[in-house]
Amino acid sequence: MSTVRYTRYELLRTFRDRRLFLFAFGFPVILYFVIALPNRHTRDYLSTGVSAPLYYMVSLSSFGTMMSMMSAGFRIAGERQVGWTRQLRITPLSVRSYMRAKVLTAYAMATVSLGLLYLCGLSLGVSLTGGRWLEMTLLIVIALMPFGALGVALGHVLTVDSVGPATGGIVSLLAVISGTWFPITHGFLHDIGQFVPSYWLVQAGRVGLNGHAWNGMAWAVIIGWTVVLVAVAAFAYRRDTGRL
Repeated sequence: MSTVRYTRYELLRTFRDRRLFLFAFGFPVILYFVIALPNRHTRDYLSTGVSAPLYYMVSLSSFGTMMSMMSAGFRIAGERQVGWTRQLRITPLSVRSYMRAKVLTAYAMATVSLGLLYLCGLSLGVSLTGGRWLEMTLLIVIALMPFGALGVALGHVLTVDSVGPATGGIVSLLAVISGTWFPITHGFLHDIGQFVPSYWLVQAGRVGLNGHAWNGMAWAVIIGWTVVLVAVAAFAYRRDTGRL
């Protein structure tokens, strides 16, 4: 099986899943309107200097895209249960091609989630310059790299029954630590958060709030976690399929 064909198959199979639109796409959108709509006229939300619709658009962008990237674990766990991983192992498909297809599919989902939240923000009056939109989006795309690898790793070490609660718990915990729901500018959470990639994912989204880009530590954290988690995901895949 060629890399291109397998990636195309993954994309088609993923976007034909109706549950995907409810949980991966629908939940962040519904949550956005539940929180932002009642506060749509607030122009200085939580003393941030920006409107509530903008604040929660960028906050839920990090939450929604992080969940979309890690949803690869759901599909992988299901494939393992029905024996599809075993079939892939006896094909010429390499580990690198397998990983690439899974991550590209996760990125496609994250892109849709991000686009929907941008549209939601625009519907409530969010307005940014073209440069601010572009910078924010590019940093979010880069910050998502570790989460694609983490999703693949979880899919190969957890069962269908456990991968859902584990993924939801991890994303929720990272969201709190990283300041998704409220600003974290100092204290214990701030000190810990700077060493996890989700913190910089949130900061990438908040380029739309204050225009501050990443510093050197941000790049080091994202690159470091990406390298480590890609290695973990590759090991988990080889270990898992080696037992088949």
